[in-house]
Amino acid sequence: MKIKLAVIFGGKSVEHEISVISALQACEYIDRDKYEIIPLYMTKSGEFYTGEQVGNIDRYKDIPSLLKESTRVLLLNEDGRVDMVRYPMKKFGNNVLGSIDVAFPIVHGTNVEDGTLQGYLQTLGLPYVGCDVLSSAVGMNKYVMKTVFKDNDIPVLDCTCYNLADFTDVEKLMDGVEGKFPYPVIVKPINLGSSVGISKASDRAQLEEALNLAFTFSQKVLVEPAIRQLKEINCAVLGNELEAEASECEEPLNAEEILTYEDKYIGGGKSKGGSKGMASLSRAIPANISKERREEIRQMAVKAFKCLGCSGVARIDFMIDRETDRVYLNEINTIPGSLAFYLWEPVGVKYPQLLERMIQLALKRHRDNEKLTFSFETNVLAGVKLGGTKGAKGSKR
Repeated sequence: MKIKLAVIFGGKSVEHEISVISALQACEYIDRDKYEIIPLYMTKSGEFYTGEQVGNIDRYKDIPSLLKESTRVLLLNEDGRVDMVRYPMKKFGNNVLGSIDVAFPIVHGTNVEDGTLQGYLQTLGLPYVGCDVLSSAVGMNKYVMKTVFKDNDIPVLDCTCYNLADFTDVEKLMDGVEGKFPYPVIVKPINLGSSVGISKASDRAQLEEALNLAFTFSQKVLVEPAIRQLKEINCAVLGNELEAEASECEEPLNAEEILTYEDKYIGGGKSKGGSKGMASLSRAIPANISKERREEIRQMAVKAFKCLGCSGVARIDFMIDRETDRVYLNEINTIPGSLAFYLWEPVGVKYPQLLERMIQLALKRHRDNEKLTFSFETNVLAGVKLGGTKGAKGSKR
């Protein structure tokens, strides 16, 4: 009997469309002899849809029309089994469209990649591929991520964080930035990927523009010094916090100073299943770095992956300051575009193998978690009476 695998994609995120591409691309390479693939599309309002055409990339040119031909479902845990239940339900007939054995979230950005969706799946008791709630949340929050890496002796650029309350006095905020860093600086939304909302400021006027842009996408922003002579290197990691391995390194070859959303996803070519996303970039694989630097970055990538307790595949992006020859970890992408498959093929891991290993890691984590104890026998509720002022713990007389 085939394993029922729900590939979940979409969601309320500025990277919604990239998620559709990444997910339906992956569906082309999952072993259909072993898995029954259930494409599960999540709209920008958080509704789940499935159906015959949900896995057809061409139908996403007209999403309203696609949804009319598809079925909205709710996920329901019933006797330890997660069912897809038709919504709204019909008065007569079977409303259960099928069950799910394991979920494969291929989502990008806020509200989906940041632990929100992972927490929902975990509450359902559904095994899911990729990072857990904590590693997803930490990986998405650039400030917390930097703090954790810095505490574990992984080099990151210094930064400062501002919220909407700080933004009410933008002049004071900019004074604070100028007092901490010389120009140029980079301004980023704290929890977005794909270079959305990121810009470089070389003077106060540009800083104000950059802050306005970043606060459009997030309630918190991060400011850090810009590396004047920058060399970018990316490396992916596969495994879990106990055992992990690094991919080949790549060097994006972009004309702009900051790799933009358009650079990453629009300017490239096509592949089976749609645009290659990040795979379509102009890049050098392997990167133009020494063997010693390659191993340094690969080892640092594995350390960062394990440090956050990641699982599945993540891509870690590094920056080399060519003036000082120092390496800094820039950020981690816990569900990278195209699942970074193009970084694994050079080291002998084909895309179908990569997907299979990710799924098996998810099933192993679920088996391991089932061995843990999450409850114990107690009669504490038998003697509880509400209405007093002692609270749940009571007090001594």
